Amino acid sequence: MSFYGIAGLFISSYLWCTILWNVGSGYDQFDRKEGIVSIFRWGFPGINRRILLRFLMQDIQSIRIQNKEGGLNVGAVLILPEGFELAPIDRISPELKEKIGNLSFQNYRPNQKNILVIGPVPGKKYKEIVFPILSPDPITKKDTHFLKYPIYVGGNRGRGQIYPDGSKSNNTVYNATCAGIVSKIVRKEKGGYEITIVDASDGRQLVDNIPPGPELLVSEGESVKLDQPLTSNPNVGGFGQGNAEVVLQDPLRIQGLLLFFTSVILAQVFLVLKKKQFEKVQLYEMNF
Repeated sequence: MSFYGIAGLFISSYLWCTILWNVGSGYDQFDRKEGIVSIFRWGFPGINRRILLRFLMQDIQSIRIQNKEGGLNVGAVLILPEGFELAPIDRISPELKEKIGNLSFQNYRPNQKNILVIGPVPGKKYKEIVFPILSPDPITKKDTHFLKYPIYVGGNRGRGQIYPDGSKSNNTVYNATCAGIVSKIVRKEKGGYEITIVDASDGRQLVDNIPPGPELLVSEGESVKLDQPLTSNPNVGGFGQGNAEVVLQDPLRIQGLLLFFTSVILAQVFLVLKKKQFEKVQLYEMNF
């Protein structure tokens, strides 16, 4: 038991030292102007505390880059009634600021302040999004009234399936543009594939271009159907929506309602007291 305890103590000490001394961290610098590649790493205290390696770009034959899928992002859109808008910073309480965190909201359009959007933001960090909302004052704005207003919200989760111009990204599924036989698969120099499909109806050859990233699910000589997935689906997100209601209430109405309830309670109390007094008078007259 003492051997395992001492071994565990040494291993834990070693790990804590690597964390405190920041061993293994550093940076890589590619200076195309000077033609030099610099690799810097922090080591253990001593001669090799600072490790700096320099290479000429002309001496480097290739660079290996390992790519892995990142986490899913989330985003949301909030549609408010006319007159509602994003609350300014000076109107947000410290408690609400703590809930919001480092989120940044923006209007869907400059002239539509009642539609707010946010994202994409990391889904693991922001599992809940709080919108700071400022409601209009019906006293100063005559077109706003003390009523019940609907609110609509939509949220999405994914890695970005399309670009702003509507074209597909490499985080979505690529489908076959026709039914036929996969005659040829060519890997591009910069990554990605060109898949040639012979149309089963008229024998035409159609080429589907796949960008770098997606994993192929088909091979040469395989028969495919129309809209059959040619790549795996790296996106496991989705979209959801809901609606709720918000009530703008006049404080004077609340105060009047409380005053009415108080008067009713006092009237009931006085009525009971008056009844008790009347019963005592009747009992005294009967005894007399």
